[in-house]
Amino acid sequence: MPATPPSLPVVALNGPTASGKSSLAVDVALLLAAAGQPAEIVNADSMLVYRGMDVGTAKPSADERRGVPHHLVDILAVTQTATVADFQARARAAIDECRGRGVVPIVVGGSALYMRAILDVFEFPGTDADVRARWEARLAEVGPEALHAELARRSPAAAEIHPGNGRRTVRALEVLELTGDHQPHLPAWTYAVDGVQSWGLELPRDVMDARIAERVDAMWAGSLVDEVRGLIGQGLREGRTAARAIGYAQVLAYLDGQCTAGEAREEIVRRTRRFARKQLGWFRRDGRITWLTAGDPRNAATIADGVLAGRVQP
Repeated sequence: MPATPPSLPVVALNGPTASGKSSLAVDVALLLAAAGQPAEIVNADSMLVYRGMDVGTAKPSADERRGVPHHLVDILAVTQTATVADFQARARAAIDECRGRGVVPIVVGGSALYMRAILDVFEFPGTDADVRARWEARLAEVGPEALHAELARRSPAAAEIHPGNGRRTVRALEVLELTGDHQPHLPAWTYAVDGVQSWGLELPRDVMDARIAERVDAMWAGSLVDEVRGLIGQGLREGRTAARAIGYAQVLAYLDGQCTAGEAREEIVRRTRRFARKQLGWFRRDGRITWLTAGDPRNAATIADGVLAGRVQP
């Protein structure tokens, strides 16, 4: 009778924008493969799911993936809406499928919300299309800031939602109407997926800020504006989530004459830096993460060794 295969860990690789997560994940996968343990990457970035959104998301190219399979990349059109609940289901299915084939899943993401929705006990309130449509109509009528003020009056705890995020405000009002409560805080730190090994990349703020500026410069030089122009023809403006992504929203504003190219670029840098700090803040609350210094050449070996040591023989 053949031996039962070992129970495989799930690697969670966390870190802010421009910390080097994508390349490190590939390094780890290749080291594991060299040791006889196949590994594949499960994307946990909500914008990498969109086909054609390559430059502005810093999506790893085929060359940068170096032959390592990536799941949940280029699976949606820009007109489709990516929800956390849908992402949770897709990612958990990819994790199960990988492990079923004897492959270690390496989950890579910059959003604590998406990482925790995938890996932790994380339930979503129900939805009602009519209720949501009514609040979306209200959003179109009064704008995100006024709708946020209405939400804050109904549920002061929900004020932590950014006033400019109309989509989240609509969802909060929908939940509030359906359940009578809106709880904006993440649930307790309890894994729903077994065998998680969670790692994080940290780097000094000034280094992170400089890398973000360099990345945005590279995006601008790498035809981000042309990419957005092309995506407009594919329905980018009609997309509820894609058109609001950092980088794409600012280029759309530039193309609409609402700002100069320089102002759009600076706004992308500013918003990306703010988002990266929020990322780090959320990740820092998770005591399960083992932190590594971004860029340390020993990181891939450290993670790979942890995976090989964590395989459990049943």
